[in-house]
Parts: sequence; C-alpha cells; structure tokens
Amino acid sequence: MAPYSAEKQAYHKHGFTIVRGFLNDSELNELQENLNRYIREVVPTLPDSDAFYESRDQPETLKQLQHMGADPYFLLYGQHPKWKALAETLVGEPISDSQPEWFNKPPGTRHVTPPHQDNYYFCLKPSNVVTIWLALDEVDAENGCLRYLAGSHQQGFRPHSKSNILGFSQGITSYSADDFSSEVAAPLHPGDAVAHHGMTVHRADANMSSTRHRRALAMVCKGVSCERDEEAFARYQSMAQKQHQAAGLTV
Repeated sequence: MAPYSAEKQAYHKHGFTIVRGFLNDSELNELQENLNRYIREVVPTLPDSDAFYESRDQPETLKQLQHMGADPYFLLYGQHPKWKALAETLVGEPISDSQPEWFNKPPGTRHVTPPHQDNYYFCLKPSNVVTIWLALDEVDAENGCLRYLAGSHQQGFRPHSKSNILGFSQGITSYSADDFSSEVAAPLHPGDAVAHHGMTVHRADANMSSTRHRRALAMVCKGVSCERDEEAFARYQSMAQKQHQAAGLTV
C-alpha cells in the first residue's frame, strides 16, 4: 500500500484525516527545542502582527505566531520532506513551499476558535490547499481539540462575517444546532497530526483546563495549480487589519 493511501481516502471523503505518530519522538523533540528558542529569543522582537497575545503584558498568554520563515530553522522547516510527502499525497500535485504557524490556547484564557473555512482567508482558486495541524500537547475536549463537519469541503463557501477573536477575523454566521450536533472531534496525542482541506468547516472550543496548554504547529500547503483571487484577498486583508487596529495592535 502506498504511503498515506488510507489517509488520502479519508481526506477526500470527509475533508480531513488524522495521522497518528506523524512525527516520532526525536523529530518532535527537535521541533520543540527550536520552538522554545524562537519564543524565548525571537518573539520579543516581533511586531504585533506576527505574535498575538491574549494580553500583551502577560507573555504566558501568547496564542499565535505567524510569518515564522524569517527564522532560518523555520524557513527550512517549511520544506520538511515528511510534511511535503503528506501534503502532496493529499492534494495530488506538487506543493509550493510553506511556512509554519504556531497556535496555543493557554490554560484559563477561554478563547474559542470560531467555525470557519481556511480558504475564506486564503482566497485560492482552485481550493487545492491543505492545512496540516500537529499536536505539541495532549489535545482533547477539555483543552479545545479541533472539530470538523465531515463532507463540508464539497459544499462550497458558507457565509462569513466579522469575528471578535484575534487571529480569526472572520467566522461562519450560519452555524446551527444541527452543525454542532454533527461535528466530529479530533483528539490528538503529541506528534499526531490532523490534515484538513481548505474548504472544510472546522472550529474549536475554549481551553477549559486550568493547567494545560493546547499548543500546535501548522503548515498551509497549497498545490501548484492554486492562484490567489487578489480582489477577494485584498478585502480579507482590509478586514483583518481593521480588527488589529480595533484591538490596539500596531499593523
């Protein structure tokens, strides 16, 4: 059986797939050491638009890192052969180089991830793009695992509007009780990954744990056939910039 063939079948059917043990212990430890270095040495130098906090004056509430490719390690990590192999199997064509992003739900911060479709932010045509989301902590219902609507990648865009959640400027407006009851949760162990299509509807609850973080590294991998709708992307960027300004961030 070809590598990731079962995951490819699940991905095309459901719009997401879980890869258990995607990184081994050695690979995970190396990644975590460099993340710790990046947060310790690089993050204090970053502009507001690249490092989001629940409260800027509380470093322990760091919740999202973007544009990590300015660091040599993470620039090269975007070309990691294991991530590339999974992404190319799922999208069915070569991918462009990707940059990692880091996400966290610190204990007790209570922020949710609104229901959304990634390609509403990316504005790619065709939507042949996959996000690979690697768990760095134990991730479960208590600390906010990802939740998916299976098959939603085949149903086009859902209406989005302004969100008040920093880092997710737009959220789905028509998320119903039926949607909540149809969700599939994706609990993960450290080193596990979940990969989802750019059109798959997903969200996550707040971290209700008082002691545990919910950290993850993600990479967005787009097929070489993708082209950006520049007009739609400009509208999205304008909305995101307004959200940052309203939050008092320097943009």
